[in-house]
Amino acid sequence: MPARPILSSRAVADLVGGRLVGSSEVTLDGIRALESAGPDQLSFLVSTRYLPYFRTSRAGAVLIAEAMTGEAGGPSVRIVVPDVQRALEAVLLAFHPPKPSVPGVDPTARIGSGVSLGADVSIGPHVIVGDGARIGAGTRLGPGVVIGDDVVVGAGCTIDERAVCYSGAVLGDRVRLKAGAVIAGQGFGYASDAGGHRRLPHVGGCVLEDDVEVGSNSCIDRGTLEDTVIGRGTKIDNLVQIGHNCRIGEHCLIMATTGIAGSVRIGAGVIVAGGVGIRDHARIGAGARLAAKSGIFGDIPEGATVGGYPARPHREFLRAQAALYALAPHAAALTNLLAERGARGPSND
Repeated sequence: MPARPILSSRAVADLVGGRLVGSSEVTLDGIRALESAGPDQLSFLVSTRYLPYFRTSRAGAVLIAEAMTGEAGGPSVRIVVPDVQRALEAVLLAFHPPKPSVPGVDPTARIGSGVSLGADVSIGPHVIVGDGARIGAGTRLGPGVVIGDDVVVGAGCTIDERAVCYSGAVLGDRVRLKAGAVIAGQGFGYASDAGGHRRLPHVGGCVLEDDVEVGSNSCIDRGTLEDTVIGRGTKIDNLVQIGHNCRIGEHCLIMATTGIAGSVRIGAGVIVAGGVGIRDHARIGAGARLAAKSGIFGDIPEGATVGGYPARPHREFLRAQAALYALAPHAAALTNLLAERGARGPSND
């Protein structure tokens, strides 16, 4: 394992464009959380919630926002930045630079006829690329990836181990598929009668626009007639199912174990927390927030925050839950009271 870089506090400040408070000669060989960082490590303070950890931290230096620079205690070497999370991203890449892919085609890979490979493409062991596929410059296909006939993959994409793109998939630039993701599989569409269920052919595509990320073992089905589309910059967690004909807007976040039925429309900037279920043909307005484990059975307006099963405005759901929990301690007394009234027989009151 290669040794990590060692950076001075001054070098870190220069890297993130921050203002250095304290010594410029502190040497840092990594980054850790406030409670576990030692004198040779950088840490970060993103919220006042973590001030107790900050005040006892042994970190050699800390990334900190201007508003919290004057906090008492904690590391004396502080790198003041306008956005701690963005600075943290830059430092993480400096301490843990990604391993560059090696261009070329592994001898165990199977490349179909009429395939177009851009410059510096890296194709790993046991990859299958179907006839007529197009792979953009600088894209990396990990071991065991399957790319179907006529699939289009843009430039700078990363497709991890055993991900599958069936025919009909079109990936933009810088798309990331984590291990086991399945794109453009046949949707769950059937015609049913007394004789059973007959699969409807799905001939639409599945389009992932630029900078989309799809987590491990997530599945996005191709459309029946028209395309399923995932908007630019949307990030999809592990174990998510997105049905046929869905259209999801730009820069959404969709978290693990969410299930989205067919023909759902989701606007830009929507956050879908873990375990949400969305019924077919629902419309979710731009900027909406769907709390974890919500059941969405109808349309959600723009900017709304909902929760519960079935989902309702989130504050209403929380009030209902609070009332239910407040009632729980009195349930036994209420049961006893009803039993006593039943034993006495009908009342003349």
